[in-house]
Amino acid sequence: MSAQDTPPNTSAAPTGPRDTRGRPLRDLRISVTDRCNFRCTYCMPREVFGKDYAFLPHRDLLSFEEITRLAGLFVAEGVQKIRLTGGEPLLRRDIDRLVAQLATLPGIDLSLTTNGSLLAKRAVALKAAGLHRVTVSLDAIDEATFQKMNDADYPVARVLEGIAVAAAAGLGPIKVNAVIQRGVNEHAILDLARHFRGTPHIVRFIEFMDVGASNGWRLDEVVPSRELVDRIHAEFPLRSLQPQYAGEVAQRWAYEDGAGEVGVISSVTQAFCSSCSRLRLSTDGQLFTCLFAQSGTDLRTALRAGADDNTLRDLLRTVWTARTDRYSEIRTEDTARQQKIEMSYIGG
Repeated sequence: MSAQDTPPNTSAAPTGPRDTRGRPLRDLRISVTDRCNFRCTYCMPREVFGKDYAFLPHRDLLSFEEITRLAGLFVAEGVQKIRLTGGEPLLRRDIDRLVAQLATLPGIDLSLTTNGSLLAKRAVALKAAGLHRVTVSLDAIDEATFQKMNDADYPVARVLEGIAVAAAAGLGPIKVNAVIQRGVNEHAILDLARHFRGTPHIVRFIEFMDVGASNGWRLDEVVPSRELVDRIHAEFPLRSLQPQYAGEVAQRWAYEDGAGEVGVISSVTQAFCSSCSRLRLSTDGQLFTCLFAQSGTDLRTALRAGADDNTLRDLLRTVWTARTDRYSEIRTEDTARQQKIEMSYIGG
């Protein structure tokens, strides 16, 4: 087995700059496209992202070489984990070429989040290029609910095929993310748990969040993670697990009978801002310090104006050390209505 086949151990204490709350820079999310072939109602609702929606022109997107250069600077500042996101990252042409470039960076855990629709076609090439893991979004296992939520007539079977092919290619165990919205897919909780019990894959149930300004978020549509865990525990007894590393966002629960584990991500009811170590680089080179940010810092202009590595690293350090974000700790119905960057632009 080569070093490329196994993710590096990223549990060591992070080095590099810390923000105003003492949080280290550890994780980088890179959005490679703002386009998606789904129109999930909680992320890119069709009434906003319709056929006339103006996506970014290709010239505005960071090239693979620009992304790799910036990623190398982030790694030099302490980043240990890089995740490729979108939009739907597998829509970006030749994405495996970017993976191959990023895989040469020393000591990083390299992963990708996808809706799974194209994964069966791309998984083998992604693994060969050096990708370590994939996370697949799947909000329901029953066809009617899944298609209602993706609003693009994509079948569950195609996503499940992608998971199977990715696992066979060595990209597992796979994390399966399900956003749970009350009155929409809360009935899918136990079905998802049943389907993936006894497999190496881990379903992570995510509280419905007020990302962007398009999903019509309401607090009464949030299913609290405590309720999610209680529902599963009532049928399949669970025991809590310790975090695998500092800043892990998912709370982990193991089935008492040894049939695997599930996770919950509680951004609304149990904010984890105090340990957040993530930066997000948008498709067009804007740097965001929070998923719920209202604005970012332009790196693309400096990059294309010929800035050297020292200048770019100074800019990165300045952004991180000034960071004060704690949106989920102060969330209210009023803040939820504020204009924010759409998740499809900076990744989840």
